[in-house]
Amino acid sequence: MYFKLSIFNFQHSIFNFVVWSPNPEILSMGDFTLLWYGVLFAMGLVLAGWYVWRRFKEFGIEQRYFENLIIWSFLGIFLGARLCHCLFYEPEYFLSRPIEMFFPVGVDEMGNYYFTGYHGLASHGAVTGLMLVLILFKWQSKLPILPIMDWMAIATPLAGAFIRLGNLMNSEIVGAPTDVSWAFVFPTIDDLPRHPAQLYESLFFFVLFVVGCLLFKSLKYKQVRKGFYLSLMLIVIAGFRFCIEFVKEVQVGFERDMVLNMGQWLSVPLFVLGVFLMIYTQKCVKNSVNLENNN
Repeated sequence: MYFKLSIFNFQHSIFNFVVWSPNPEILSMGDFTLLWYGVLFAMGLVLAGWYVWRRFKEFGIEQRYFENLIIWSFLGIFLGARLCHCLFYEPEYFLSRPIEMFFPVGVDEMGNYYFTGYHGLASHGAVTGLMLVLILFKWQSKLPILPIMDWMAIATPLAGAFIRLGNLMNSEIVGAPTDVSWAFVFPTIDDLPRHPAQLYESLFFFVLFVVGCLLFKSLKYKQVRKGFYLSLMLIVIAGFRFCIEFVKEVQVGFERDMVLNMGQWLSVPLFVLGVFLMIYTQKCVKNSVNLENNN
């Protein structure tokens, strides 16, 4: 058995860019490996869940509903993110290996199974999957779903911020080549200075979470109606994702021949949905937030 602790570091080049080559592993202990991505992913989900839990307590909803919500949400986020990546980014590979869509195993030419891990989760699918399971949660719990969707929408950027930091530690989802002074070089990819797109997104999500919290604290449902925060986050996040793709490297080869890349195309329906929900909820949904009513 062996034990190894990784201390990540980076260096700043005399050519005014950061050489970013951290070890994605925090520590290794025998066959066990702790990855930065997994830790940051978990931190984001836990902190986002903590925010929603605070809202449940504030509005007096029983703890058992929150526990069920967490289970439903995890399934929706994971399955949605996984299926979206497999079907939209690498359909040829995964449709020929459907077992790898759901299980972290592969099959070699001899028919032997081996561990692969889950490589490929798409944020658009996570959002879609979460919204679908929340509708099922409403049916199962009989709770009004729009307020809960609002709280989860406010918390979502916090999870996204930590996940993008995890992508940074993995040197993945990198930016396009650039000559800006704060560019990063990712040696595991190439020697080109690139936009640190993961940092752009992470910082944006942190700010958006703070803004969402401040808006909710000042407005709640006195000046806006249920569904406002859900609609707002869909519009802002989808709009930002559409724009940030212009400074990101394409994730799969076939995107190079597309006018808009896959991330942008997947952002369009979420943006349209956000606009529709904003108009509908603010005109048609009652102002009161009575959690005893099925609204």
